[in-house]
Amino acid sequence: VVLYPLVSKSLRNIAAGKDPLEGQRHCCSIAQLHEHYSLGYPDLDELQKNPQPLIFDIEVLKVEAPGSYQQDPWAMTDEEKLQAVPLIHKEGNELYRQGKVQEAAAKYYDAIACLKNLQMKEQPGSPDWIELDQKITPLLLNYCQCKLQCEEYYEVLDHCSSILNKYEDNIKAYFKRGKAHAAVWNVAEAQADFAKVLALDPSLRPIVSKELRSLEARLREKDAEDKIRFKGIFSQ
Repeated sequence: VVLYPLVSKSLRNIAAGKDPLEGQRHCCSIAQLHEHYSLGYPDLDELQKNPQPLIFDIEVLKVEAPGSYQQDPWAMTDEEKLQAVPLIHKEGNELYRQGKVQEAAAKYYDAIACLKNLQMKEQPGSPDWIELDQKITPLLLNYCQCKLQCEEYYEVLDHCSSILNKYEDNIKAYFKRGKAHAAVWNVAEAQADFAKVLALDPSLRPIVSKELRSLEARLREKDAEDKIRFKGIFSQ
Protein backbone atom coordinates (compact mmCIF):
# COMPACT_ATOMS: atom_id res chain seq x y z
CA VAL A 1 0.00 0.00 0.00
CA VAL A 2 2.98 2.32 -0.46
CA LEU A 3 1.08 4.23 -3.18
CA TYR A 4 -2.18 4.43 -1.25
CA PRO A 5 -1.79 8.15 -0.36
CA LEU A 6 -2.05 9.01 -4.08
CA VAL A 7 -5.02 6.68 -4.44
CA SER A 8 -6.71 8.27 -1.44
CA LYS A 9 -6.14 11.75 -2.84
CA SER A 10 -7.81 10.70 -6.10
CA LEU A 11 -10.77 9.25 -4.19
CA ARG A 12 -11.12 12.49 -2.22
CA ASN A 13 -11.07 14.45 -5.48
CA ILE A 14 -13.86 12.22 -6.79
CA ALA A 15 -15.89 12.79 -3.63
CA ALA A 16 -15.47 16.55 -4.14
CA GLY A 17 -16.55 16.32 -7.78
CA LYS A 18 -13.07 16.96 -9.14
CA ASP A 19 -10.93 15.15 -11.69
CA PRO A 20 -9.25 12.24 -9.82
CA LEU A 21 -6.02 12.93 -11.71
CA GLU A 22 -5.97 16.64 -10.87
CA GLY A 23 -2.42 17.85 -10.28
CA GLN A 24 -0.79 14.69 -11.60
CA ARG A 25 1.30 14.40 -14.72
CA HIS A 26 2.04 11.54 -17.09
CA CYS A 27 4.81 9.51 -15.45
CA CYS A 28 5.28 6.31 -13.51
CA SER A 29 3.80 5.88 -10.04
CA ILE A 30 7.14 6.12 -8.26
CA ALA A 31 7.88 9.43 -9.99
CA GLN A 32 4.46 10.67 -8.94
CA LEU A 33 5.21 9.66 -5.36
CA HIS A 34 8.48 11.58 -5.25
CA GLU A 35 7.14 14.63 -7.08
CA HIS A 36 4.21 15.17 -4.71
CA TYR A 37 6.03 16.38 -1.61
CA SER A 38 2.63 17.41 -0.27
CA LEU A 39 -0.72 15.91 -1.21
CA GLY A 40 -2.73 18.66 0.44
CA TYR A 41 -3.83 16.45 3.35
CA PRO A 42 -1.67 16.21 6.50
CA ASP A 43 -2.74 12.61 7.22
CA LEU A 44 -1.80 11.48 3.71
CA ASP A 45 1.51 13.35 3.89
CA GLU A 46 2.31 11.51 7.12
CA LEU A 47 1.31 8.16 5.62
CA GLN A 48 3.48 8.85 2.59
CA LYS A 49 6.48 9.56 4.84
CA ASN A 50 5.85 6.58 7.12
CA PRO A 51 4.08 3.73 5.24
CA GLN A 52 2.30 1.27 7.50
CA PRO A 53 -0.28 -1.54 7.32
CA LEU A 54 -3.81 -0.28 6.76
CA ILE A 55 -7.21 -1.63 7.78
CA PHE A 56 -10.21 -0.66 5.62
CA ASP A 57 -13.80 -0.57 6.87
CA ILE A 58 -16.20 -0.68 3.89
CA GLU A 59 -19.87 0.15 4.43
CA VAL A 60 -22.47 -0.70 1.77
CA LEU A 61 -24.80 2.29 1.52
CA LYS A 62 -27.11 0.96 -1.17
CA VAL A 63 -27.28 -1.52 -4.02
CA GLU A 64 -28.28 -0.37 -7.50
CA ALA A 65 -29.07 -2.52 -10.51
CA PRO A 66 -26.74 -2.23 -13.53
CA GLY A 67 -27.85 0.56 -15.85
CA SER A 68 -30.09 2.17 -13.23
CA TYR A 69 -27.71 5.00 -12.40
CA GLN A 70 -25.60 7.53 -14.26
CA GLN A 71 -21.88 6.92 -13.99
CA ASP A 72 -19.54 9.66 -12.91
CA PRO A 73 -17.36 10.90 -15.80
CA TRP A 74 -14.16 9.47 -14.30
CA ALA A 75 -15.66 5.95 -14.37
CA MET A 76 -16.75 6.05 -18.03
CA THR A 77 -14.98 4.62 -21.05
CA ASP A 78 -14.04 7.03 -23.85
CA GLU A 79 -17.05 5.92 -25.89
CA GLU A 80 -19.37 6.33 -22.92
CA LYS A 81 -18.06 9.85 -22.32
CA LEU A 82 -18.82 10.88 -25.92
CA GLN A 83 -22.31 9.41 -25.70
CA ALA A 84 -22.98 11.00 -22.31
CA VAL A 85 -21.99 14.59 -23.17
CA PRO A 86 -25.13 15.54 -25.17
CA LEU A 87 -27.35 14.02 -22.47
CA ILE A 88 -25.54 15.82 -19.65
CA HIS A 89 -25.66 19.06 -21.66
CA LYS A 90 -29.41 18.68 -22.11
CA GLU A 91 -29.88 18.02 -18.38
CA GLY A 92 -27.89 21.16 -17.61
CA ASN A 93 -30.04 23.25 -19.95
CA GLU A 94 -33.24 21.94 -18.36
CA LEU A 95 -31.96 22.68 -14.85
CA TYR A 96 -30.99 26.20 -15.94
CA ARG A 97 -34.48 26.81 -17.37
CA GLN A 98 -35.90 25.71 -14.01
CA GLY A 99 -33.74 28.29 -12.25
CA LYS A 100 -31.51 25.66 -10.64
CA VAL A 101 -28.32 27.46 -11.57
CA GLN A 102 -25.88 25.68 -9.25
CA GLU A 103 -27.15 22.26 -10.35
CA ALA A 104 -26.94 23.31 -14.00
CA ALA A 105 -23.33 24.47 -13.51
CA ALA A 106 -22.47 21.05 -12.04
CA LYS A 107 -23.90 19.32 -15.12
CA TYR A 108 -21.96 21.57 -17.51
CA TYR A 109 -18.84 20.89 -15.45
CA ASP A 110 -19.36 17.13 -15.79
CA ALA A 111 -19.78 17.41 -19.57
CA ILE A 112 -16.65 19.55 -19.82
CA ALA A 113 -14.72 17.04 -17.69
CA CYS A 114 -15.69 14.22 -20.08
CA LEU A 115 -14.44 16.13 -23.11
CA LYS A 116 -11.32 17.44 -21.36
CA ASN A 117 -10.38 13.90 -20.40
CA LEU A 118 -10.66 12.84 -24.05
CA GLN A 119 -8.81 15.93 -25.25
CA MET A 120 -5.83 15.15 -23.00
CA LYS A 121 -5.23 12.04 -25.10
CA GLU A 122 -4.93 14.03 -28.34
CA GLN A 123 -2.06 16.08 -29.70
CA PRO A 124 -2.78 19.80 -29.02
CA GLY A 125 -3.75 21.51 -32.26
CA SER A 126 -4.57 18.27 -34.07
CA PRO A 127 -7.94 17.98 -35.88
CA ASP A 128 -9.35 15.69 -33.16
CA TRP A 129 -8.12 18.04 -30.41
CA ILE A 130 -9.71 21.04 -32.14
CA GLU A 131 -12.98 19.18 -32.67
CA LEU A 132 -13.18 18.38 -28.96
CA ASP A 133 -12.25 21.94 -28.04
CA GLN A 134 -15.07 23.29 -30.19
CA LYS A 135 -17.47 21.05 -28.26
CA ILE A 136 -16.05 22.24 -24.95
CA THR A 137 -16.43 25.96 -25.76
CA PRO A 138 -20.26 26.25 -25.72
CA LEU A 139 -20.41 24.18 -22.55
CA LEU A 140 -17.83 26.44 -20.92
CA LEU A 141 -19.84 29.51 -21.95
CA ASN A 142 -22.96 27.98 -20.37
CA TYR A 143 -20.92 27.28 -17.25
CA CYS A 144 -19.78 30.93 -17.23
CA GLN A 145 -23.38 32.11 -17.50
CA CYS A 146 -24.18 30.14 -14.36
CA LYS A 147 -21.15 31.58 -12.60
CA LEU A 148 -22.22 35.11 -13.57
CA GLN A 149 -25.55 34.54 -11.85
CA CYS A 150 -23.76 33.09 -8.83
CA GLU A 151 -21.58 36.25 -8.74
CA GLU A 152 -18.38 34.24 -9.16
CA TYR A 153 -16.96 36.84 -11.49
CA TYR A 154 -13.25 36.03 -11.41
CA GLU A 155 -13.91 32.49 -12.55
CA VAL A 156 -15.85 33.94 -15.49
CA LEU A 157 -12.92 36.22 -16.31
CA ASP A 158 -10.50 33.30 -16.34
CA HIS A 159 -12.62 31.00 -18.49
CA CYS A 160 -13.71 33.64 -20.99
CA SER A 161 -10.13 34.83 -21.39
CA SER A 162 -9.00 31.25 -22.06
CA ILE A 163 -11.65 30.98 -24.78
CA LEU A 164 -10.67 34.30 -26.35
CA ASN A 165 -7.01 33.31 -26.40
CA LYS A 166 -8.03 30.63 -28.91
CA TYR A 167 -11.12 32.12 -30.55
CA GLU A 168 -10.73 35.88 -30.92
CA ASP A 169 -14.13 36.31 -32.57
CA ASN A 170 -16.26 34.65 -29.88
CA ILE A 171 -18.90 37.28 -29.20
CA LYS A 172 -20.46 35.48 -26.23
CA ALA A 173 -17.10 35.24 -24.47
CA TYR A 174 -16.50 38.99 -24.93
CA PHE A 175 -19.99 39.80 -23.67
CA LYS A 176 -19.81 37.59 -20.58
CA ARG A 177 -16.30 38.78 -19.78
CA GLY A 178 -17.50 42.38 -20.18
CA LYS A 179 -20.28 41.76 -17.65
CA ALA A 180 -17.80 40.17 -15.24
CA HIS A 181 -15.36 43.08 -15.63
CA ALA A 182 -18.20 45.53 -14.97
CA ALA A 183 -19.22 43.63 -11.85
CA VAL A 184 -15.74 43.91 -10.32
CA TRP A 185 -15.31 47.56 -11.33
CA ASN A 186 -12.82 46.96 -14.17
CA VAL A 187 -14.46 49.79 -16.09
CA ALA A 188 -11.97 50.22 -18.93
CA GLU A 189 -11.79 46.46 -19.53
CA ALA A 190 -15.59 46.16 -19.54
CA GLN A 191 -15.94 49.00 -22.02
CA ALA A 192 -13.28 47.44 -24.26
CA ASP A 193 -15.06 44.06 -24.27
CA PHE A 194 -18.44 45.61 -25.02
CA ALA A 195 -16.85 47.64 -27.83
CA LYS A 196 -15.47 44.40 -29.27
CA VAL A 197 -18.96 42.87 -29.16
CA LEU A 198 -20.31 45.79 -31.20
CA ALA A 199 -17.43 45.57 -33.67
CA LEU A 200 -18.19 41.89 -34.27
CA ASP A 201 -21.98 42.25 -34.33
CA PRO A 202 -23.46 45.80 -34.56
CA SER A 203 -26.99 44.35 -34.24
CA LEU A 204 -26.30 43.79 -30.54
CA ARG A 205 -26.10 47.53 -29.87
CA PRO A 206 -29.37 47.66 -27.83
CA ILE A 207 -28.15 44.91 -25.47
CA VAL A 208 -24.67 46.43 -25.15
CA SER A 209 -26.09 49.92 -24.60
CA LYS A 210 -28.22 48.56 -21.77
CA GLU A 211 -25.15 47.05 -20.10
CA LEU A 212 -23.17 50.30 -20.49
CA ARG A 213 -26.03 52.36 -19.04
CA SER A 214 -26.21 50.00 -16.10
CA LEU A 215 -22.46 50.34 -15.55
CA GLU A 216 -22.65 54.15 -15.71
CA ALA A 217 -25.53 54.18 -13.22
CA ARG A 218 -23.57 51.99 -10.80
CA LEU A 219 -20.56 54.28 -11.16
CA ARG A 220 -22.67 57.32 -10.28
CA GLU A 221 -24.07 55.54 -7.24
CA LYS A 222 -20.59 54.53 -6.15
CA ASP A 223 -19.29 58.10 -6.55
CA ALA A 224 -22.19 59.44 -4.47
CA GLU A 225 -21.57 56.85 -1.75
CA ASP A 226 -17.85 57.64 -1.73
CA LYS A 227 -18.52 61.36 -1.33
CA ILE A 228 -20.74 60.69 1.68
CA ARG A 229 -18.31 58.17 3.17
CA PHE A 230 -15.27 60.43 2.85
CA LYS A 231 -17.02 63.74 3.51
CA GLY A 232 -14.92 65.82 5.88
CA ILE A 233 -12.21 63.17 6.21
CA PHE A 234 -9.48 65.61 5.21
CA SER A 235 -10.78 68.47 7.38
CA GLN A 236 -10.43 66.55 10.64
